[in-house]
Amino acid sequence: MDENEVEAVTRAWEDALANHDVEGLLACYAPDATLESPVVAHILGGRGVCVGHEQLRPFITEVVARTPNERHYHRAGFFTDGHRAMWEYPRSTPEGEQMDFVEVMEIEDGLIRAHRVYWGWRGVQILANDEYHRP
Repeated sequence: MDENEVEAVTRAWEDALANHDVEGLLACYAPDATLESPVVAHILGGRGVCVGHEQLRPFITEVVARTPNERHYHRAGFFTDGHRAMWEYPRSTPEGEQMDFVEVMEIEDGLIRAHRVYWGWRGVQILANDEYHRP
């Protein structure tokens, strides 16, 4: 894949997330994809890993339903090697603070095969304060 193809996948994923589009998000993932994030354990309990659409669907459904107000999508590009995409949502933005993450996606055949999310201190603080609105 080239940089434009990788960017198309990351943009489709980011647009679906910003629009709370569960089906659009699932369409970005390979059927057997893995997603690793502290919010997986926070929302679903257990390990912080989802495997396949069967586990991704309930997780993504809860994420889009519980998105904290401080979740924004300011970033300044991404890095890719044609297979892996990586970018940062920094805590400090021109519009103020946002949740801080580093996203890493392994992309094959136009789909996300593996997705890892590394949280910064502001994102961890939001989890600690249970701002994902646990019922």
